[in-house]
Amino acid sequence: MNEDDRTLVDQVLSGETDAFAGLVRRHHARIMGLCVSMLGDRTRAEDASQEVFLKAFKSLEDFRGASSFGTWLHRIAVNRCLDLMRRQKRQTAEPLDAIPEREAPQGDGSLEDADLVRRLLDSLSPDYRAILTLRELQGLGYKEIMEVLGISMDAVKARLRRARQSLLESARHISTPDSV
Repeated sequence: MNEDDRTLVDQVLSGETDAFAGLVRRHHARIMGLCVSMLGDRTRAEDASQEVFLKAFKSLEDFRGASSFGTWLHRIAVNRCLDLMRRQKRQTAEPLDAIPEREAPQGDGSLEDADLVRRLLDSLSPDYRAILTLRELQGLGYKEIMEVLGISMDAVKARLRRARQSLLESARHISTPDSV
């Protein structure tokens, strides 16, 4: 674990609760990025990241240091986002066929491309979206993903392969005139 994180954790556990602000400052951007990537909505992501830090603060005494504080925090964030995504999916399930086909992008296409990526990610199951977000958007290695999700290395590789296949299958349903 990062020595600075360990020092801050120890300070918080010894009663200096203000030291937790240092942990928040250090990890907020990555946790927020993870939540935005998984949830697709900045407002929901802000709420989720606040909940993640609140849960981390309340559960800090359970942190054993077997993995880095950042990895532990990622695990809390992924679990929170998965819960929110599953709840939302139960409330509003939109079939992939209902997503209209895109027209060819005008101009540089960056906004259209970002929208396409968001729609593709939204079409995936929460578990697949989580593993792709951790690997492709957060840049976590297989070992870190294993720790964050609490699954074996073989499961990481298999789930990542299936998630990528599912993403490609979804992309076939959202075709562009350029790709035909």
